[in-house]
Amino acid sequence: MASARWPCLIVALLSTSVVFGFPRSPSRPLEKRSIVEKKADDIEVYSTKVSCKVTSRFAHNVVTTRAVNRADVAKEVSFDVELPKTAFITNFTLTIDGVTYPGNVKEKEVAKKQYEKAVSQGKTAGLVKASGRKLEKFTVSVNVAAGSNVTFELTYEELLKRNKGKYEMYLKVQPKQLVKDFEIQVDIFEPQGISMLDAEASFITNDLLGSALTKSFSGKKGHVSFKPSLDQQRSCPTCGDTLLNGDFIITYDVNRESPANVQIVNGYFVHFFAPQGLPVVPKNVVFVIDVSGSMSGRKIEQTRDALLKILEDIKEEDYLNFILFRGDVTTWKDTLVQATPENIQEAREFVKNMRANGGTSMNDGLLTGISMLNKAREEHRVPERSTSIVIMLTDGDANVGESRPAKIQENVLSAIGGRFPLYTLGFGNNLNYNFLESLALENDGFARRIYEDSDANLQLQGFYEEVANPLLTGVEVEYPENAILDLTQNTYQHLYDGSEIVVAGRLVDEDMNNFKADVKGHGALTDLTFTEEVDLKEMEKALQEQDYIFGSYIERLWAYLTIEQLLDKRKNAHGTEKENLTAQALDLSLKYHFVTPLTSMVVTKPEDSDNQMAIADKPGEAQEAFPMAPAMAYQTSYQPPSNPYYYVDGDPHFIIQVRGNKDAICFNIDEEPGTVLRLIQDPVTGLTVNGQIIGDKGNSSNSKNRKTYLGKVGIVNAPMDFRIEVTTEKITLQNGAARSTFSWLDTVTVTSDGHCDPAVLLFSPRFSVKISREALVVSFGKGIAFKVVLHQVWKKHPVHLNYLGFYVLDSGKMSTKSHGLLGQFFRPLAFKVSDFNPGNEPSKIHATMLVKQHLLAVTRGYQKDYRKDVHNGTHVGCWFVHNNGQGVIDGVHSDYIVPSLF
Repeated sequence: MASARWPCLIVALLSTSVVFGFPRSPSRPLEKRSIVEKKADDIEVYSTKVSCKVTSRFAHNVVTTRAVNRADVAKEVSFDVELPKTAFITNFTLTIDGVTYPGNVKEKEVAKKQYEKAVSQGKTAGLVKASGRKLEKFTVSVNVAAGSNVTFELTYEELLKRNKGKYEMYLKVQPKQLVKDFEIQVDIFEPQGISMLDAEASFITNDLLGSALTKSFSGKKGHVSFKPSLDQQRSCPTCGDTLLNGDFIITYDVNRESPANVQIVNGYFVHFFAPQGLPVVPKNVVFVIDVSGSMSGRKIEQTRDALLKILEDIKEEDYLNFILFRGDVTTWKDTLVQATPENIQEAREFVKNMRANGGTSMNDGLLTGISMLNKAREEHRVPERSTSIVIMLTDGDANVGESRPAKIQENVLSAIGGRFPLYTLGFGNNLNYNFLESLALENDGFARRIYEDSDANLQLQGFYEEVANPLLTGVEVEYPENAILDLTQNTYQHLYDGSEIVVAGRLVDEDMNNFKADVKGHGALTDLTFTEEVDLKEMEKALQEQDYIFGSYIERLWAYLTIEQLLDKRKNAHGTEKENLTAQALDLSLKYHFVTPLTSMVVTKPEDSDNQMAIADKPGEAQEAFPMAPAMAYQTSYQPPSNPYYYVDGDPHFIIQVRGNKDAICFNIDEEPGTVLRLIQDPVTGLTVNGQIIGDKGNSSNSKNRKTYLGKVGIVNAPMDFRIEVTTEKITLQNGAARSTFSWLDTVTVTSDGHCDPAVLLFSPRFSVKISREALVVSFGKGIAFKVVLHQVWKKHPVHLNYLGFYVLDSGKMSTKSHGLLGQFFRPLAFKVSDFNPGNEPSKIHATMLVKQHLLAVTRGYQKDYRKDVHNGTHVGCWFVHNNGQGVIDGVHSDYIVPSLF
């Protein structure tokens, strides 16, 4: 950093972004100061309250955070909330010094235009959109003047679905700092009466359990309160950080004296149906399992574990079979067989011997399983009063035989013919989940993503438990003819034990006196009809007491359910039908102020406002995101370019995709722990990056068994006298004599510029360092950016240690004189691969690479890229160059060994 200027810093600390600006004064000597000044009293988040009101399973949630800027300069404050993907945001307001700025739900295209208009006028806008992930994140930032107060309020609603015999409300608790007034208040009103109520949190200690958390229920009402004091929030008695970081889950169920319950308010009705004590209908289940090469390793092991556990739970009256697909299709038995103890034992042996290799013949695997179920029914091999189910698990896309998704859908739909449901399980992220979801929805099932994690086998078992016990099949819910309008789905293939059917609609005559509902279905022993008759006058009296929670809840519940089902239908619709479904869902979304995949919520300041809001984070699918305002580029998450890329991660694997070539090269460096390697050195920009190797615990001296990884990274910018040391325990920043140290648990952004004009600072920072859990991004202006990720393992693991991965996100401004194991590839590199030969494993093809006038033997392999997903990563195909990259790197690998990290 130039000695004639004072540093200007942006520090995003915890959930606030703080601007530090120190005036220049050439006549005074430069003061030695820390890069980051943590002024906890500057932005005080003094109140966070979560209010949840649940009426008949419909939850209305309000999250309110209040903060004050106690500094004498303006500061930026951020507000973020994670909420379930099944929820719809309905409102957001921002209040600054008593003036409220509301959010407005707009059609997506209209919202986009309003957003772009605000940006073009020099303003910024808050924007939130629906996300397809399990949790969606709403984030908005605002600049708060000195001494000013700010209040953020977010409202969202969802219908709680009954699963395994209970309703679950999921709250993500992550205040990131101690909050003077922190509380969660949940009020539940259920006209059927509450039978059980519980609340638990992943971070709860005995102290919190005893006094901060209270729960109670009586009759129709339940209450949960969580209100920890400041001392109870501390991670230790003398610590300044909070232990409140994790999941807060409330579960409850209602009395089931009657299998059905109908409620009517203001001309809208909701009908809940969940019978108890019915015998389970025997099932005929075919497991269609992907055993292609990409399932090898941990995935196939976890699949085996899950299937072995499922086999323990299958009832003797059930029938089953296993269909395995890779490049071809293998069946355990030629026909379905009964789940006798002898057959179950034989099935266990079959599952234990499952091996993964080859391609993915999904179409043939599915059609084989469907044909087997149809044939068993036609030939009376299964009980007359039994039901059939297909469960398919895959981790990728079809690439053998019929591989076109649309054609596979057509084939499967025709083969099933509406006779039974298909459930699809997508293992990991490297697959077309939209296709799997469409495939399941079109055949009366649903899709579920199985996350690549240590509990993947438990996720698989959990799914099976949901469908293991069908109580009714062919369920139809009927109402008086010409009495109902706008009915939601009222026919279901199956009703499973522990679940619930919910139907809603509108009465033609609001003044009718009686209302009758029939539920018909096929049970294990006989056909059943359940009738519910309601006296509307009595119902009106009984429901008056619930006004204390929130009104018109049944109408909103109906709208929520209708939109959800229209969006599902829309996924498989085409042409005019899709346009009509889209129009209906959009109309309801706008009318009831729901943020759905068709709408966005925009928050803009009035036209005459002098103050400027910061742009909100925009969760959602990447292809639906709005263009990013250039002025805010350094306040949002960095999106790595798709091409080229250079990184080192794993054992240590160097992966290179050079400019102008769509394929990638990879190689390992086999050196002793403690060795420091030169990754990048650029004499023009003055940037140097080195990495030090670490080894596993008790590392073997036998090089064939040795596992080594990147344990330290050093980044130096010589002209700025700035350097960063990254280890698996901490991150140290040093600028001249000023030094700051952070842990991986910190959430902090440090930005420095030679200018002290904050407006200039946003456009052209000299460097930016952003630390968030398990990831660090360093950028030097536009065109140079690096990312370091932390890979954590179990602390008591007998062998493995935490290690790092280093990624070049942007090398556009690095010079062509760059060198190092990664830096040399910033220049164009031509190579050609030919002479393809199959190896011992079908997925590992051998070939010859012509590069730098060398002919090299290479092998096709796959590595993980953790740029976007720190936990799971994505698979990257590459040609592996043996012998420490010899022939593709300049010289030999030992030329890149340096004496120390700096």
